[in-house]
Amino acid sequence: MGSRHLLQEQNRGEAVGVMKQKNRRALGDIGNLVTLKPLDGKPLPEITRPVTRSFCAQLLANAQKDAAENKKKPLAVVNVNNNNNKNNKLEAKKKVAPKPKPAPVPQNTTVIEISPDTVEEKEKPQSSRSRNKKPQSSLTSTLTARSKAACGLNYKPKNIVDIDAGDVDNELAQVEYVEDIYKFYKLVENDNKVHDYMNSQPEINEKMRAILIDWLIEVHNKFELSNETLYLTINIVDRFLASETVARRELQCVGMSAMLIASKYEEIWAPEVNDFVQISDCAYEHKHVLVMEKRILGRLEWNLTVPTPFVFLTRFIKASVTSPEITMENMVYFYAELGMMHYGIIKFSPSMVAAAAVYAARATMNKSPVWHETLEVHTGFSEMQVLECAKMMGGFHLLARSDEKRKVIYRKYSSVTRGAVALYQPAKALLAVAN
Repeated sequence: MGSRHLLQEQNRGEAVGVMKQKNRRALGDIGNLVTLKPLDGKPLPEITRPVTRSFCAQLLANAQKDAAENKKKPLAVVNVNNNNNKNNKLEAKKKVAPKPKPAPVPQNTTVIEISPDTVEEKEKPQSSRSRNKKPQSSLTSTLTARSKAACGLNYKPKNIVDIDAGDVDNELAQVEYVEDIYKFYKLVENDNKVHDYMNSQPEINEKMRAILIDWLIEVHNKFELSNETLYLTINIVDRFLASETVARRELQCVGMSAMLIASKYEEIWAPEVNDFVQISDCAYEHKHVLVMEKRILGRLEWNLTVPTPFVFLTRFIKASVTSPEITMENMVYFYAELGMMHYGIIKFSPSMVAAAAVYAARATMNKSPVWHETLEVHTGFSEMQVLECAKMMGGFHLLARSDEKRKVIYRKYSSVTRGAVALYQPAKALLAVAN
C-alpha cells in the first residue's frame, strides 16, 4: 500500500512538470511530419499535372480543328498554363469572340467551352427565373386542399352569404364547429322520427292531439318558459304516443308530464309538480304526474337529446335575413307552431318543418326571392322540396281565423309584442298551389 502511494505521487509530479512546458507544440513530434530529401543531390521536380493539361490541350486542339473545317469561328482560347497574371486574363477576355451557334458535334469528339462570358450568360436567366418563380405551397396545405376537394368542400356556389361572419368574435356562436354540429343534426334527426301512430290509438284522434298541443302552448306562455322547452315537449308527447297506447283520460296528464320533463332538461328554474296540478284545475293529483313522468322516461329510455325543429329554426332564420328582423322571426315561429299543432306535419323531418316555416314566412311577407341560394345551401333543400310542407302551413294559416277551439296560437301571434304577424294575409301563391 505504501509503494502504491509513492508511485501515484511520482506520476502526479511528472504530469505537473509536463504541463509547465509552455513552448512545446501539440503533436509536434510524433512521426507525422515527413521531410522529403532530394535523391543523389538533385532537386525535386516541380509538381505538375501532365495528364490533365495534355488532355485539356488535346480537347481544345480538336475543337479548333473542327471549327476550322466547318468554317466557323474558333472557340475562345483559354490559357491553360499555370500563369495567374492579371494581364494574361485581360488579354484572354479581349480575344473572346461572340458566341457562335452550336455546331453539330462529330461522334467520338468531346467539346468543352470554358469562358467567363458563357458563365455569366447562363447565370442571368437563372436569376430572372428565380425572381419570377411563384412561391410553392407547403405539403400540409396541399394535402388539406386535396382532402377538401375529395370531400366536395371546395364547391362554393355563387351569391352565398357568410351568415357567421358577424359572430367570429362571439365565443357562444361556436363558428368553428357550427357547420359540423348541424351536419350531425341532419344525420341523426331521422333516428327519432315519429311514425304514423294515430291508427294504433283507439281512444285518441287528431283533433284531441291538436287541442292538447294548443293547451300546452298556453301553459308554456303562462309559465314563461323558453322555446326549446315547448318544442321538446311536443317531441316527447309524439314519441310517447307512438310507442304506447294511451287512454283518453290520461292524455292531458301525458302533456303535463312531458312539459315537466322538458322543463327539467332545458330550464334553469323548472316549474314544480304542484304548479302543473293547479293549472290543470286539479284534474290530476301529484302522484299521477310523477307516475306518468316515470312511465314516459322509461318508454323513451331517457333519450331526451334529440334535434327538434327549433334547433334548425335558429339556423335557418339566420340564413334567411341579412340583418335582424323581428317581424320575420315571429312569422317563422308562428308557422312552425301552427304546423306542429296539426298531426299531418309529423311525416316531415324536423329540418323540413323548419325550412318550410321559413319559406311560408318569406312568401307571406312578399320577400323576393322567396328561396335563394344561401337558404338552399344551409337547409339542404331546394324550393320544390319544401313547397309541399309550406303550402300545408299556408292552409293552416287560412283556417286559424275560423277555428274556435284552437285559438291560442292565433291570439299569441296577433299581439303587438309578437308583431301581429297572425293578422297578415296568407300567401296567395301558397294557396294557389294548394288548390
